[in-house]
Amino acid sequence: MNIVLIAILIYVLLQLVLGYIVSRRIHTEDDYLLAGRKLGYGLATFSIFATWFGAEACIGTSGAAFSEGLYGVTADPFGYGLCLIVMGLVFAVPLWKRKLTTVADMLRQRYSFRAERVAAFVIAPASLFWAAAQIRAFGQVLSASSELTVVVAITIAACVVIAYTVMGGLLADAISDMIQGTILIIGLLLLLPIVFGEFGGLAAAYGSISPERLSFLPPDTESTTRSVFLVIESWAIPICGSVLAQEVIAKVLASRSHVVAKRSAISAGTFYLIIGVIPLSIGLLGVKLVPNIDHPEHILPVIAQTYFSTFFYVIFAGALVSAILSTVDSALLAASALVSRNIIGSIYPNMTDKQRLYTSRVGVFVMGCLAYVLALHAEGVYHLVLDASAFGSAGFFVVAVFGLFTKFGGSNSAIAALVTGAVVWVTGNYVFDFELSYLASLSAAFGMYVMTALIEKKNDASNS
Repeated sequence: MNIVLIAILIYVLLQLVLGYIVSRRIHTEDDYLLAGRKLGYGLATFSIFATWFGAEACIGTSGAAFSEGLYGVTADPFGYGLCLIVMGLVFAVPLWKRKLTTVADMLRQRYSFRAERVAAFVIAPASLFWAAAQIRAFGQVLSASSELTVVVAITIAACVVIAYTVMGGLLADAISDMIQGTILIIGLLLLLPIVFGEFGGLAAAYGSISPERLSFLPPDTESTTRSVFLVIESWAIPICGSVLAQEVIAKVLASRSHVVAKRSAISAGTFYLIIGVIPLSIGLLGVKLVPNIDHPEHILPVIAQTYFSTFFYVIFAGALVSAILSTVDSALLAASALVSRNIIGSIYPNMTDKQRLYTSRVGVFVMGCLAYVLALHAEGVYHLVLDASAFGSAGFFVVAVFGLFTKFGGSNSAIAALVTGAVVWVTGNYVFDFELSYLASLSAAFGMYVMTALIEKKNDASNS
């Protein structure tokens, strides 16, 4: 076992210790899922930033940029950065003021218990995809830093992240976000100038990139109209698909005030756009530095290992692993919260706080095991992330926007839109391999909501 792997495992052990220490302060469901709703500007900003800035922003983005150029990374950092800013500008205040625990709670308040349960069933799988992406990325870092195969590394990663998340809850997540996020950002800021130096400076580095790799338009597309719709699709998935994700909403709801929630989300999104360009740039330039790499998703840890001393690489790799742990923590907590609170909790509303907390922790364990299976069989981190953003989110986006800002539509409208959006996306993406499956699901959900709401309105008028 090499010294880098030993150091990473020690780093992971420290994360587990943090999870255990924080777990002793957790007594209620709110403590576990929302850190007692006490996050200030620092913890809230870093925690919202780190919600997305984990596997996909580092491992996934650099690997996708290495393989596909700029077109392959529209979602990250650009889409997810804008997603956080939109959350702060539009959704943070009205969501926080509702005193929710999960995003599905809003559907219970606005529509019905049935709509709440359907929403939880529809959007919980997205968090599973997200958790699987983090577990796979953790495995990639371990594999790139040792002689472990990817499968063995992913298995080790799954065991660690499940144990860490079951113990720590959102408070451990927020604390580690602040500490390890800072170290990771410093590592990226140190690595980028070193990479530029290999090309003779910033201008020479970017000048070495082929022009076709710097286009947001898909390669080899003859139809301009098709290209435009593909670009719209690639932006709609991270923005519409993630702006109301439970992972980020949990951090907003955990803020100590609506002002903190709003400003922290905007700050986190701006910060994300700036820092997220670094792994993207390393992926684009890595083609020249490491052209024959076996796994594109190894590009960031391989370059860091090549150009950092062992000491600095250990710190960098440890911080990267920690950032991934913090992100998977959020994803597993989100999936568990939706199932334990909005499905099981709504069926058994008289559970005690102790029973609710126990149910949430068991939910994290079960969701972690399912995420591990997904991580083993996925194409790659970036594809998992896109599936996480798209799965079931189109219908939920439509329902949540109508529910938060209008009185148009009722329970049947919400359920119809949720089911329609999910069915259209799953069918289009997995059965027909339709390139614009997310836009199709968004349009279908919107149309179904409006049509059902008009029918509801007509029936109400007839009965009155």
